[in-house]
Amino acid sequence: MRTTTGWQVDGPTAPLRRTSLERRDLRPDDLAVRVDYCGVCHTDLHAVRGHDGEAGRPLVPGHEFTGVVTEAGPAVTRFSVGDAVAVGNIVDSCGDCAMCRAGQENFCHTFPTLTYGGADRHDGSATLGGYSREYVVREGFAYALPAGLDPAAAAPLLCAGVTVWEPLHSSGVGPGTRVAVAGLGGLGHLAVKFAVALGAETSVVSRSSDKADDACRLGARGLVVSTDPEQMADARDRFDVVIDTISAPHDLGPYLRLVAMDGTLSLVGHLGPVTVETMDLLVGRKKLSSAGSGGRPATAAMLDFCAEHTITADIELLASSRVNEALDRLGRNDVRYRFVLDMSDLD
Repeated sequence: MRTTTGWQVDGPTAPLRRTSLERRDLRPDDLAVRVDYCGVCHTDLHAVRGHDGEAGRPLVPGHEFTGVVTEAGPAVTRFSVGDAVAVGNIVDSCGDCAMCRAGQENFCHTFPTLTYGGADRHDGSATLGGYSREYVVREGFAYALPAGLDPAAAAPLLCAGVTVWEPLHSSGVGPGTRVAVAGLGGLGHLAVKFAVALGAETSVVSRSSDKADDACRLGARGLVVSTDPEQMADARDRFDVVIDTISAPHDLGPYLRLVAMDGTLSLVGHLGPVTVETMDLLVGRKKLSSAGSGGRPATAAMLDFCAEHTITADIELLASSRVNEALDRLGRNDVRYRFVLDMSDLD
């Protein structure tokens, strides 16, 4: 086993603590990656608050990170020591099911192996995430980080980025498409950047006008205040695609009413139970969909697109020793728009 250092949580009310971690010895197709920057995702916050230390399994969050290859197994062909790489929230899959064969490993029929909180497919050990100085990952689930992207600001692309890229890309968003992004947070601000770069006429839907300037800076043409009945009525049936990034439970009806005939409301924020009035779908033949993460081809394509259009996340960079502060502030939505941890202080 290899030894590294990271941030581990022992229970829902306990702070993350710095500790030694064990990584597996490299298998033939493995890379050892020095983790330089790791994004802080809402999923991390939910995992930390819900962790009860079951069966003594440790929890080390972090599933959107960038770094540098420090060692490669003998069967590795795509990477060399010194290469800049990125890793997302999936680190393995069965490779055989219909979804894996279609390049949608995120929908693997046996469930993908998650970067943390999962079980290794070879030895059953708990996967430990990127809040650490080293990660060992299969070559096939690492991505070349384009040279033009800032590695710190690129880290959130591997979760937040591909999560909104998938529905935009699968919906055929491009010139002539009208897109609205509901919620301007970690997911939402990247959805706006992507939609604008794809050539869509893009708007933001937000609870107040406080983020109007940010929406404009990101390239949106306008902002609809969701708490203003008149503005919502004026925007009825306006958008071909609405990307709903709101993380809290909410009524979908007002957002479905923004969708144009034969358009789509895609949920990527709140992934819990929802209630839908059939009439909100029936009137206008509207579609309700969702998306989560992305397969390997889509993730690679998203990174290439970001390099071409110079897209990265808007981040606040913190030393990893401030991880508990980051999670606390994230719980209060006190970030614009993604925290990223600098892992160099773990040396």
